[in-house]
Amino acid sequence: MIVNFTRRTALKAFVAAGVLAGATAGAWAADKIQLRLATSGSETDQRSVAMRDVFGPMVAEFADYSPSYNGTIFAQGTELDAISRGNLEMSIASAQELAQFFPEFSIFTAGYVHQDADHQVAVFNAPLMDAFKKKAEEELGVKLLSVMYLGRRQVNLRQSKDELEVKTPADLAGVNLRMPGTDAWQFLGKALGASPTPMAFAEVYTALSSGAVDGQDNPLPTVVDAKFYEVTNQIILTSHLVDLNYIAMNAEVFNALTPEQQTTVQAAADAAADAGRKTQLQKEQELVAFLEEQGMEIYEPDLEAFRNQVQSMYLESEFAATWPEGVLEQINALGK
Repeated sequence: MIVNFTRRTALKAFVAAGVLAGATAGAWAADKIQLRLATSGSETDQRSVAMRDVFGPMVAEFADYSPSYNGTIFAQGTELDAISRGNLEMSIASAQELAQFFPEFSIFTAGYVHQDADHQVAVFNAPLMDAFKKKAEEELGVKLLSVMYLGRRQVNLRQSKDELEVKTPADLAGVNLRMPGTDAWQFLGKALGASPTPMAFAEVYTALSSGAVDGQDNPLPTVVDAKFYEVTNQIILTSHLVDLNYIAMNAEVFNALTPEQQTTVQAAADAAADAGRKTQLQKEQELVAFLEEQGMEIYEPDLEAFRNQVQSMYLESEFAATWPEGVLEQINALGK
């Protein structure tokens, strides 16, 4: 899918004319480039804070970083298209969104592909990612600068550990687990060994309270924000999905920068991602302590047993049909 980009063409013309490539330092100082970032997240989201407090100041010498929140200038899911058309400079993009353009990116949305935050970084910086990054840049005009850690999804049940201790997927047999309603989410629930039930998020608290469902899966911040700890008794740290976002930039805007500016932008993106990652990991640790204070039992199952079953089921499914051969093995080799 190769698209003609109006902004891209214009930038190339400027470079050819020497307007950008030959610009003096004084010209850059007088006329900073505009880097607008569109995100559906809030201003207080850890990704937004990291970009504002770390990325923005690091590029301030030559760029005006201008974020917008809550989908105000581009609706969620339209940001990559806006970048590709030259209407936007930056976004915080998900692998799910990239998979809409390039189905092979769906490998990064599957259960147990990423093991933890460090594994995410190792995968993103490994040679195996080169083909993914190249395709996004050449065919969509999107340069993926860095990877941001969003957190790990865990299984949260009404039953106490004495009633049901979960060590392997077999222990979830018959457990009515609320999962989001798409086919991909329902498949993941089955792969975990449970009986997944589609249900709107707004209904989950009442369903847990009444026993209409046995449990739900979400990151710990969601468990706390939604007060699911009031109507459940245990959290199994399955970490079945280690979620991520990419810091994405208009490739032509990036390529029009001087080499020194490109180095600074890349360093700023990596520093922002690192800051957000540390904040999120610290938050998860604090929430474990908080939830234990609320009486929740929190423990880790046999992760290898879960990983083996889930990956085997994915590889036998239609979801893996677009995954490049051998990439999953390379990803696993970078982990523990």
